[in-house]
Parts: sequence; structure tokens; C-alpha cells
Amino acid sequence: MTSDAIALIANLALTLSFIVGLIFGIAQVRAAARDRREKLTVEALRDFQSRGFAELLQFVIAGRVPGSRTEMEALPEKDQVLFYQLAQEMEMLGILVADRYIDMDLVDKTLGSFVVTSWEKARAMALSARPTDPFVAEYWQWLAERVGERMTRNPRQPFHERGVRA
Repeated sequence: MTSDAIALIANLALTLSFIVGLIFGIAQVRAAARDRREKLTVEALRDFQSRGFAELLQFVIAGRVPGSRTEMEALPEKDQVLFYQLAQEMEMLGILVADRYIDMDLVDKTLGSFVVTSWEKARAMALSARPTDPFVAEYWQWLAERVGERMTRNPRQPFHERGVRA
């Protein structure tokens, strides 16, 4: 064998090694992204099942969401904290969906109309804060609008009515 043939074989081997390494690297990056998304999904589901989130649901259902800064200040401290917690939870959920870390289907299946209802009840309070901070509850509003559009355009059939068998 000549040195040219050996060099050619070596270059081919290096090229194949590079291609295999690149493919393996891409697969690893995709797997890591999928794992991160799955972990966030499971964490979100656990959060939706917590006692704290149940308190937030009750807070909204009971109609104690303030409509203005004055109403907020008139609430007991515990209710003010619940409102702020609700706003933080909904804002973070909106960010996670907007950044595609959590799928909109998960929100639809787990919270659905609660996102829309809670935003409608908190809208006046959030919008009253926007003159001083235009970013208040921006992702919560975005999420509620997307969920509302989705529910109107393409209502989901309840799973128990689909006739799916295991």
C-alpha cells in the first residue's frame, strides 16, 4: 500500500468518526431536551395536585379575586398572598407554554377553562397595574387568550366519552 492509500483510508476513518460523533451528539441533545420537557411536565402536574394549588382554585371559585388595587388592599393578608401566588403560578405557566417547555395540550387537559376564568376575574386588577409596569401578567393573559381561542375553535371531547379501550 502506498502512503496515499493509507492517508485516504485514515481520512475516511476520521470523517466517519466525525459523522458518527455528530449524529450521537445530536441524539444526546434531543434526548436531553425531551427529558427536560418531561420533567417539567411531571413537575407541573404535581404542582396542579398540591394543596396549595387547591387553595388557589378555591380562591378563584369563591370569587375573592380583587378587581382593583383598593379591593386588593381591603382583602385579608392571607387572601392578598393567595392572589399573588395565583398570579405567579399562572404567569410561570404561561412562560413555560410560550417557551414550549410545557405543551398546550397539558394545560388544556389539566386546567382548561380555569386559566380563562381566573384571568377574567383578575383582568381588571392586572390591567390597572399596567400603566406603571406594562409587563404585569403578560404571559397569563397570553395563555388565557390562547386557551380561550382553543376551547372556542376546537373544543375537546371528554376522554371518558371517546370510547378508548386500554
